[in-house]
Amino acid sequence: MTVLQRVAPVDQPVHQPKAPLHSPEQDSGHRFDPQRRWAAALSLGFDLRSDGSGNAITRLARRKHHGPLRVQRPFYPEGRNGCCHVYLLHPPGGLVSGDELRIDATVEKGAHVLLTTPAAAKLYKADSHGVAWGQHTCLHVASNATLEYLPQETLAFDGSRGEQTTTIELQTGAKCLGWEILALGRPASQLPFASGHLEQRFQLRMDGQPLWLERQIMSPQHRRFKGPWGQGGATVQATLWVVGLEHEAAAIEALRAALPASPRWAVTRRRGVVLLRYLGQERNEAWALCQQAWELLRPLLTGKAAIVPRIWLT
Repeated sequence: MTVLQRVAPVDQPVHQPKAPLHSPEQDSGHRFDPQRRWAAALSLGFDLRSDGSGNAITRLARRKHHGPLRVQRPFYPEGRNGCCHVYLLHPPGGLVSGDELRIDATVEKGAHVLLTTPAAAKLYKADSHGVAWGQHTCLHVASNATLEYLPQETLAFDGSRGEQTTTIELQTGAKCLGWEILALGRPASQLPFASGHLEQRFQLRMDGQPLWLERQIMSPQHRRFKGPWGQGGATVQATLWVVGLEHEAAAIEALRAALPASPRWAVTRRRGVVLLRYLGQERNEAWALCQQAWELLRPLLTGKAAIVPRIWLT
């Protein structure tokens, strides 16, 4: 049997399909249409190991990054055998349309880590196409490990559009204390958050079971934004959480006794999570409240006094 094959003319090369040099998911921000995307990722792993002289040290055992996300070297302001302080660095300093940041950190058994940032994060106005940004943080804390997640505040400029998610996975016996502080607009410059759309999702789980799940949308066009039953016109909000306290009720009473009385904050507990909330107009007030609460709660959680990260003082 004769097999016929189609042969291309000599002046026309045979077409050879080529594998793409990169997948669409790897497209960067070097485009300015509605499909623009600039991805960055950071993955960290911490463990507890002996230093050879019988002392255990929390180490940054693994780090992997892609794009403009980095960490400085670990710091040990509490002593070599104390908590490991690490600063999360995003050199651009803010998120613009198409940015997609992913941060993943795992703290293994026995380790103690404090993660923070060197400055406030900025969420800039969306471009003419209204392309959103995304920031996704996933934290894993093993049994008998401790994580303090204390980023500096986030400033959302008018017209910003994006999604921010925080997922914390704990094992039984894990301890975690953290906060998130968000300020909307720039009131001092007479630039309120009058347009835009922000969506925040928070998930806190213990052994895969939900302890606290929350979703909120901040859109100035929604009646919840100014309604007294919702945002109430507040431009600053903060949430502090702590899991792993031995005596939750006593910790709550200590907070109520120590923090300045105000209708702008409240503290409660639910399913092993102590929550402190702030809703008001002053970013500095929210920060001071959260820092004072952390300084009170940390000794109750870890048995160690709070040591302020040096980067906060610069």
